[in-house]
Amino acid sequence: MTESTSTVSMASTAPKKGGGRRKLSLPVILLIIAGGLLLFSLVRTISGAEDLTSVGQISGALQLAVPIGLAGLGGLWAERAGVVNIGLEGMMILGTWFGAWAGYQWGPWTGVLLGIAGGAVGGLLHAVMTVTFNVNHIVSGVAITILATGLTRYLSNFTFDRAEGGSSKQSPRIEAIDRITIPGLSEWLADIQAKHWFFVSDLAGVLGGLITNLSLLTVVAILLIPGTWWVLWRTAFGLRLRSCGENPVAAESLGVNVYKYKYIAVVVSGALAGLGGAFLAIVSTGIYQEGQTGGRGYIGLAAMIFGNWMPGGMALGAGLFGFTDSLKLRGGAENVHAMLLLLAILLLLVVVWQLYKKKYLQAVISAAVSALLFAWYTLTDALPSQFVDAAPYVTTLLVLALSAQRLRMPKADGLPYRRGQGK
Repeated sequence: MTESTSTVSMASTAPKKGGGRRKLSLPVILLIIAGGLLLFSLVRTISGAEDLTSVGQISGALQLAVPIGLAGLGGLWAERAGVVNIGLEGMMILGTWFGAWAGYQWGPWTGVLLGIAGGAVGGLLHAVMTVTFNVNHIVSGVAITILATGLTRYLSNFTFDRAEGGSSKQSPRIEAIDRITIPGLSEWLADIQAKHWFFVSDLAGVLGGLITNLSLLTVVAILLIPGTWWVLWRTAFGLRLRSCGENPVAAESLGVNVYKYKYIAVVVSGALAGLGGAFLAIVSTGIYQEGQTGGRGYIGLAAMIFGNWMPGGMALGAGLFGFTDSLKLRGGAENVHAMLLLLAILLLLVVVWQLYKKKYLQAVISAAVSALLFAWYTLTDALPSQFVDAAPYVTTLLVLALSAQRLRMPKADGLPYRRGQGK
């Protein structure tokens, strides 16, 4: 096995011909964040939407991004091993229900553990169907989501419905997990943000939102992102797991137990989605409500695709979707209206880039759309409430459409595999 691992390691670290893909390294991610913050500062100054980068806005965005990010992280584990996990939504549903069921009876941390276990059971079921029985991955994922929806609805009828403060559609109130705020620093950053200085106040708002009223479970979720990167890209275990998603036949010929690694990846995937569901029930709302996942499992999958199957990029995507979702909660139509200006400016930058690349037709189309957005922003003062509510989902579609050309999924992702098929 040592010789086999060495062979796989040498193959994975050998120089690639043709230059390969440029990955989102930490400096690149920091530059993207800085550039985005500069644009937000410009838009805030022009539009007067002062709450766009406030401490409360960023704190709310982080809380909304965490469940999406955990679902996306779960999808990353499964798909890096070659299994498409469209059932993340169903595993999140299991996490919300079991997290709330245990949480209101035995405390929030017990609820977190049971939520993880519930999602892991959904992941195990998906692994049995896709890895052992070779069921189509999409069919299996959709079936798990349907099953989870029906099962939790059935269980609520004789658990929450009979509990004090509960009903057939919601659980009793769950005790909150402790929250932390860095005293002194948090107030100082809030004061700077309130002065509305260009860029400086926006930076203070972002930093303040990351250290104010922060749930301990949020800290755990954030640490899982670099933890996943280290396990999958810096350990022999991660190398073997990723080899199953790139070329399982070659991995098997080198002594890797492909079935075992696929099972581990999908169960971990379900556990992470279950943790995201438990976060929704215990931290975000403090209560289980039927249908509260609201498609976040699918949005998490979109965040993972936007991030090119990498933890850092996935975190950026989850942050984007969480921020968009939070806009309608603070400032509502005013904040979303300001985003029209942001999109128009972004498209102007795209026009410049396309002209540099001599893609004249695309540049003309982008310029026309940018002009329409500028006109829409200038001629209106607010947006219809329906558009505000749909903003997170519109953002999901736009991001996927704009990022589709640079994506590169694992080569064997979603492909059927049978032990010994390479012989």
